[in-house]
Amino acid sequence: MNLDWSPLIISLKTGAVATVLAFFGGIYAARKVVRAKPGIKAVMDGILTLPMVLPPTVAGFFLLLLFSTRRPVGACLYDTFNIKVIQSWAGCVIAATVIAFPLMYRNARAAFEQIDVNLIYAARTLGMSEWKIFWKVVMPTAGPGVAAGTILTFARAMGEYGATSMLAGNIPGKTGTISQKIAMVIQDGDYLTAGVWVGIVVALAFGIVCVMNLIIGKQMKHVKRW
Repeated sequence: MNLDWSPLIISLKTGAVATVLAFFGGIYAARKVVRAKPGIKAVMDGILTLPMVLPPTVAGFFLLLLFSTRRPVGACLYDTFNIKVIQSWAGCVIAATVIAFPLMYRNARAAFEQIDVNLIYAARTLGMSEWKIFWKVVMPTAGPGVAAGTILTFARAMGEYGATSMLAGNIPGKTGTISQKIAMVIQDGDYLTAGVWVGIVVALAFGIVCVMNLIIGKQMKHVKRW
């Protein structure tokens, strides 16, 4: 049995790029929401978390409407920059980013909310700028939560299926991911190939969880536990 490794490569590339986008976007959004007023916080949190509670196909439907070349946004991208999101690898990245984003955002927000505000006050009394406080005090303190969110975001982005299928399709060697490959070979009755791909996905998922536990455990080793 000869395996075509392009689905694995596409999934890894998609997961990596989507994780980078979700990392910076999630941290920025979490910082804004944490500092927002209660009413605004509730609305913003609902909007940012929505892709996590909606079925992926529903999110894919909205993305399809947004980036269709018959719609203003999709037409503008295509006519102005010659960028076509539908049926392209860019569609894979966008769909994976949207679906995985809430995991990064929620973990970052939870980590930020647990930071002792006295650390911030102490840094301000030392004359540190808000930017330096964020990267020198807030981020290291929130490290375990941010690390967990990053790893879970990568895992979710790499395994995304529903929204990706609707927005990017399943073009072998271009937009075909591991999840799509498994679904396709099962439809063809090739359970052996499907089993091999499932084994690869399980091994990757297990490795990701182990890495997450090692990173969090290393960062929390000095914390006293009850």
